[in-house]
Amino acid sequence: MELSIIIIFNNMRREAARSLFSLSPAYQQSAPEDEYEVIAIDNGSQSPLDPETVTRMGANFRYHFHDTTSVSPVEAMNLGAEMAGGKNLAFIVDGARMASPGLVSASLRALQLAPAPFVSSLSWHLGPDVQNKSMLEGYDQSVEDGLLDQISWPEEGYRLFEISTLAQSSRPGLLGGMPPECSWLVLPRAVFERIGGYDLGFQTGGGGLVNHDFRNRVLQVPGIYPIILLGEGVFHQFHGGVATNVPMKDHPIHRFKQEYKELRGGDYAPVTCPDIRYFGHLPGAARRFLAC
Repeated sequence: MELSIIIIFNNMRREAARSLFSLSPAYQQSAPEDEYEVIAIDNGSQSPLDPETVTRMGANFRYHFHDTTSVSPVEAMNLGAEMAGGKNLAFIVDGARMASPGLVSASLRALQLAPAPFVSSLSWHLGPDVQNKSMLEGYDQSVEDGLLDQISWPEEGYRLFEISTLAQSSRPGLLGGMPPECSWLVLPRAVFERIGGYDLGFQTGGGGLVNHDFRNRVLQVPGIYPIILLGEGVFHQFHGGVATNVPMKDHPIHRFKQEYKELRGGDYAPVTCPDIRYFGHLPGAARRFLAC
């Protein structure tokens, strides 16, 4: 098994159905199901996923309910890594994120470029603006459903770029370097184990700055080879997320930064990443994001 994808869900049945299908062999292009697996972990949901919602996506899909009261996905992510059979690991911490059709195959090819690759993509929000702002103008799940119908998703997966905007962390655009937060990231299991996985100290809602911290620690591994995928990414669905679906004035960033400071002994700052490689192709709908 080349790649194990760990994706975490919490009370998002509507979103899970689309996110899971977007990772399935029926949707992913040139990604044979014997080369990757998807481990879907339900992180203590009050309304858990039906296991069949997961397993019907393909023989390479597995479901696990993680019985926890934690509002953080960190423990579930490390559990997924333990369950995984792949030589390489990919993580989607927020299961509301749908994949573009070539995300898996591009990641598998990028992993062959170096002994210690660190592959990531940019992130988008479905809708006309980041959802913290568009929700104030009436954007919600029903509007989102209409947008997806409008582009004939899932038949035309790359049209997701037409109805989305870059997440704030990805705002420099496709050639703007590695975002401070990566919502799709892939690395060898050996690198994951070397840094000790995700830090269980991040226990605020949604994991706080755990993605930022993980990215920083990976980039400090000697010999790491950072790669940004062009023309592929993940797209956030509206689901009431603790950070993505609240007005900016209510964003919990101050709590997140305080937790980081308590754990690391200093203020958060992204580790610089000067030697980035860009890999992939650009479908027409994505080209407007070359520079933003």
